Amino acid sequence: MPINTEYRGPADLPEVLPVFPLAGALLLPRGQMPLNIFEPRYLEMVDDALRDGHRMIGMIQPDTAHSQSENHPALFRVGCVGRITQFSETGDGRYILELTGIARFRVIEELSVLTPYRQCKVDFFAFVDDFVARKGEEDVDRQALLDTLTDFLKANELKVDWEGIDSAPNEKQAMLEAPDLKTRAEILIAITQMDLARKQTSGDPPVQ
Repeated sequence: MPINTEYRGPADLPEVLPVFPLAGALLLPRGQMPLNIFEPRYLEMVDDALRDGHRMIGMIQPDTAHSQSENHPALFRVGCVGRITQFSETGDGRYILELTGIARFRVIEELSVLTPYRQCKVDFFAFVDDFVARKGEEDVDRQALLDTLTDFLKANELKVDWEGIDSAPNEKQAMLEAPDLKTRAEILIAITQMDLARKQTSGDPPVQ
């Protein structure tokens, strides 16, 4: 994880985060997410995140099933905070940046703010294991995960095509909310197997 600052627990992170609702986006602790920022409200969000020194942005999925407005969708209750670890300007008004995931959070409440971007009061204590590198890794069934992903790649002619998963925000949210790495791996296996089953029942040749 290319990051210069060590975060040892919830006390090292701010209680209020700017949040970026982005459908299909799955940032996990110690994972990286590239972002192409062009909307004025999110350009301002990045400017403020860099200015305050925390360089933190909370990535969260919009909960479209319970939204009353497209412009202000409801939010899922769990997201992941990332630190801006790479940043560049394009010259045409955009920012290209990369977030490195630190820890998941639970939304306590969305705040009424004057900024054009949304901000939430959050709690990290339900996810304290996120601060421990490789926590739970020994419980993951690596072979089952690798076998399933290999089948998935073969079914997609060796292309890393995550269309089936990208179109399933609820499944992605389940991965984000999984209590540990073992559960997250099991969910990934289940999602991938479901996608494989759909391809085979739709007339695609079975994986050999």
